[in-house]
Amino acid sequence: MGARAIWKGVLTIASEKVPVKLYSAVQDRGIHFHILEAATQRPVKQQIVNPEPGDQIPADQIQKGLEVEPGTFVVLKQDELAKLVPPPDRGIRVTRFVPSERIDPQWFERPYYLGPDEDASDAYFALAKALGDNSREGIATWVMRNKQYTGALRVRDGYLMLVTLRKAEEVLSAKELPAPAGRPLDDREIRMAEQLVSVLEAPFKAEDFHDEYRDRVMRFIEAKAKGGAPKLKVVNQKKSTTSLLDALTASLKRTKRGGGKAVA
Repeated sequence: MGARAIWKGVLTIASEKVPVKLYSAVQDRGIHFHILEAATQRPVKQQIVNPEPGDQIPADQIQKGLEVEPGTFVVLKQDELAKLVPPPDRGIRVTRFVPSERIDPQWFERPYYLGPDEDASDAYFALAKALGDNSREGIATWVMRNKQYTGALRVRDGYLMLVTLRKAEEVLSAKELPAPAGRPLDDREIRMAEQLVSVLEAPFKAEDFHDEYRDRVMRFIEAKAKGGAPKLKVVNQKKSTTSLLDALTASLKRTKRGGGKAVA
């Protein structure tokens, strides 16, 4: 792997221990602007101030507190918070295995690659092959940078991947949504919807999807940096249709004009 490891640990399954390295599987490509003073174009700093007199508060006078009632805070000192942090540990402990695809995507948070460390390549790739051949994913727990994680141990392209999972209290059930309302769909609307799905069927290609907003901003910045005066075009918002049938009919017409094949 050409990537740089961000953390080292030991993958533990029963009595088997496999030294591994953790690599980021995604990267932040967002645009991060500096805050500048308009007159001088120099960066400015943000400060913590008392909102009433407007005085700056020194760092040694800052405390953390959680509001339990309006205007009532429980204050925690730094040494108290430090005692609540999980102790450092390099172990990634697999507690169980579940069938692949059993974990709903809404539980997934951030993916990492796990690569072999030291002389553990044989055990590492044997484990990756066993997981792939048996269509299983491991449920693992570990502590990294003062935070405890739960994740799914998966296989991708012959390598192990560790995907952090959201906590149970963070995931909302669809049962909490309002119950469907309105009239039942008629047969024509259902057939049109099925036809639209068939017409637009195509393989998923990740390379087709880009951050279009970032691309527009970067092109604009590059033009300004060269002394140009680029013209801004307003991104047109799509007009909402009055019914599902109208929307499907319009979509099918556009698809057919583009060369799509309709399915009766």
